[in-house]
Amino acid sequence: MKIGFVSLPLSGHLNPMTTLARKLQSRGSEVIFFGVPDVGVTVRAAELTFVPFGESEYPIGSMPKALAPLSKLRGLEAFQYACANITPALTKAALEHLPQKLGDAGVEALVIDNGHRFMGLLPISLNMPFVQVWPFLHLDGSGTTPPFFFSWPHETTPEARARNIKGLKEVTAFAAPIQAVAKSYAEKIGLQIDWNDPFSTTSKLAIITQTPKEFDFPDIPWPSQFHYTGPFHDNHGREQAPFPWESLTDKPLIYASLGTLVNGLEEVYKTILWAVGNIPEVQVVLSVGKNVVPADLGPIPSNTLIVSSAPQIELLKRAALCITHAGLNTALECLAQGVPMVAIPNAYDQPGVAARIAHHGVGEFLDMENVTAERLLALIRNVLGDQRYRNRAQYFKEVIARDRGLDRAAELVEKALQTIS
Repeated sequence: MKIGFVSLPLSGHLNPMTTLARKLQSRGSEVIFFGVPDVGVTVRAAELTFVPFGESEYPIGSMPKALAPLSKLRGLEAFQYACANITPALTKAALEHLPQKLGDAGVEALVIDNGHRFMGLLPISLNMPFVQVWPFLHLDGSGTTPPFFFSWPHETTPEARARNIKGLKEVTAFAAPIQAVAKSYAEKIGLQIDWNDPFSTTSKLAIITQTPKEFDFPDIPWPSQFHYTGPFHDNHGREQAPFPWESLTDKPLIYASLGTLVNGLEEVYKTILWAVGNIPEVQVVLSVGKNVVPADLGPIPSNTLIVSSAPQIELLKRAALCITHAGLNTALECLAQGVPMVAIPNAYDQPGVAARIAHHGVGEFLDMENVTAERLLALIRNVLGDQRYRNRAQYFKEVIARDRGLDRAAELVEKALQTIS
């Protein structure tokens, strides 16, 4: 079967999606990855066939420019900005161009990034089977648990459920510009959709999350086609990040990163630097991405090495602690190596991941608005010094190794699509 993959053009989505695509390819499926032109570098590094769409709307270099303003935003304003200024045009380009591209390529089924809202319209309109994947933390739309945009603890009281439902309504309203594009497309092609049904454009075959079930909150009423697997890791297929390995010492290593998207808040890096500078017995590698100039961060502690990008998994294999933005991929990579975390969540699913980090005892977190150098220093010392955090992280390392999430996800995709082939 020839399977097409469609993902949002974000590294936190592309890395797990290309990994799953490569696994299916290794198991005998013919895989083609579709995306705007800037996605091609990542897809080709994963040794996959790439077919671009939207070349006129998104020439090379346009996505980094479009995404750059997100790096300086906080909390819900990042999601709201993306919903208003980035995602509607992406959705429009995908719905307009992909039907022809898929037909020309002979694609028989689709695997869709569930962050690409309403993209289920595409295979529905083509009468094509499709599977959806949550490469980031899945969103519980029932109100049973807090929406991942918030770091609220999991509580089962009526008051907590009402709070969760109110939060869902707040963030769902932000997606109105994307839904407007989807409605226009559906009307144009004569597709009847119940827009009051949140599951009207979701897969009936399989919805897969790379989050381990053990790392989620309990008792969410998922539909029967929803499946937990575990992280999509294979340690291959990524662009290589050069790193001065000779600079590492034998001191305990702290790896710190705030991700690749909402990662441009200089004051947060300065806070991290002050905190780790007061722990001279450790060595720190701080990855700052492309949206921050290291020279603008002021004095750099002697125990800290700053890089723009890093071989994250290899560093985590050596790490005693990770200071993280609580992006799902980084959190799962930490757990796969048994590394506890101190999280500073900002936007998107990061607050929900951070809440799970604390809930399961693999680390602690400070919401962005509550971060001070003194509080961060205290948390770092606490997590580093308490073996219980590492013990819990080691438990998840064993769970992840046991469950073989990538293999499980590939099996689920194949099984779902074989039922209609």
